[in-house]
Amino acid sequence: MAKIGFISLGCPKNLVDSEVMLGILCREGHTPTANASEADVIIVNTCSFINDSKKESIDAILEAARFKKNGTCRRLIVAGCLAERYPQEIRAELKEVDALVGVNQIRQIGRAVQGRSVLSSVSSRGFKDGFYLYDHTTPRMLTGPNYSAYIKIAEGCDHTCAFCAIPGIRGPFRSRSLESVIREARRLATKGVKEITLVSQDTTSYGLDLGMQDGLACLLAALDNVDGIRWIRFLYTCPNLLSDQLLQVIASSEKICKYIDLPLQHASARILKSMKRGGSRSSLAKTIGRIRKAIPGVTLRTTMLVGFPGETEEDFLELLDFCEEIKFDRLGVFAYSKEEGTEASKLGSKVPSRLAQRRRAILMKQQSQISRAANRRLCGREFPVLIEGCSSQSELLLQGRLESQAPEIDGVCLINDSDVGQLEEGEFRTIRIIRAMEHDLIGKIVR
Repeated sequence: MAKIGFISLGCPKNLVDSEVMLGILCREGHTPTANASEADVIIVNTCSFINDSKKESIDAILEAARFKKNGTCRRLIVAGCLAERYPQEIRAELKEVDALVGVNQIRQIGRAVQGRSVLSSVSSRGFKDGFYLYDHTTPRMLTGPNYSAYIKIAEGCDHTCAFCAIPGIRGPFRSRSLESVIREARRLATKGVKEITLVSQDTTSYGLDLGMQDGLACLLAALDNVDGIRWIRFLYTCPNLLSDQLLQVIASSEKICKYIDLPLQHASARILKSMKRGGSRSSLAKTIGRIRKAIPGVTLRTTMLVGFPGETEEDFLELLDFCEEIKFDRLGVFAYSKEEGTEASKLGSKVPSRLAQRRRAILMKQQSQISRAANRRLCGREFPVLIEGCSSQSELLLQGRLESQAPEIDGVCLINDSDVGQLEEGEFRTIRIIRAMEHDLIGKIVR
């Protein structure tokens, strides 16, 4: 049996895949190690969403390959999106790699560790039949804090956004059964998990392929009854699928976080049409107004994409003005990355990379002012806080998160208090905000 070193890159969805692979390997008798220099086998679970993530993945593979010379590593395995998307290129250019495990070959990770061949994942019965989706019976080893975990409720995507390569990598959209998700949530709760975050490529489409109406609303209502879970949140929602029932379920629950992650990508109707997303500034503003009316105090997070082919200065200024008008609580900005196999890669009127980066900087600067002002309005107010342990910024500070702060994405609450030594990870306390920064908050425990 081997000692396994594991490197997981990319999004929370990828992290779940990594935890599933580790669970499978532990069930087979292998042992994980955090020390790569003593690992017999190193697995790099990669991301290839945009060029920066590809570069990060390749750098991680080359770094891991050093341990084949300077450590005990005898096999290097590349898993995940990069392996699924570029198998021939990896085999030709990265000779240090011993095996590839694509996103639909996860259950075969044991074969790869043993040095056996990894079989093709696509069956002869059709495109969808060979695509993988774990369930509640699949072994999984949590790698994060014991009080918080992600649950992947679906895999793949049926949307055809012009800039996105994910459908070609992950395959068609497919949901887990409601019962499977509930059973995993219950099992996590028995292990001490108090916060669950639902993820998929398109969370609001959950259940459509199973014939469910308002599937996400039904799932959230069922999870609301799981004992032991204190906070429930979900990421990656589509603005066109936010039903009144879903908003009502969120608003009426004490467990479901009043937090909606709504990647809009742009506000110019012309660019949204070219992106194959549809909508307009007016329709998006109406959707946001409906959300805020249904869920008072809701935290709204979005992501925007600048530098898309054909984006003019007028388009960008419309986006800038829209974000100033809406005043999102959280906003991330990506500069367009040309991806092979996407419709956008064939479009003309390319925006120079330097200009795209300048637009990104302008929008982020505007958002920093909006975020700081929003955080200042929280000063003097009290909120429940989930204690996460010592802050990475100082051993003298504790770190926690509010309901409005998603794990690993948003800012945190820093706690400077005389009784911090009496607080433990995973506890819920009440905090009073005493100072605000651009992303983080500083508070004092009041009870």
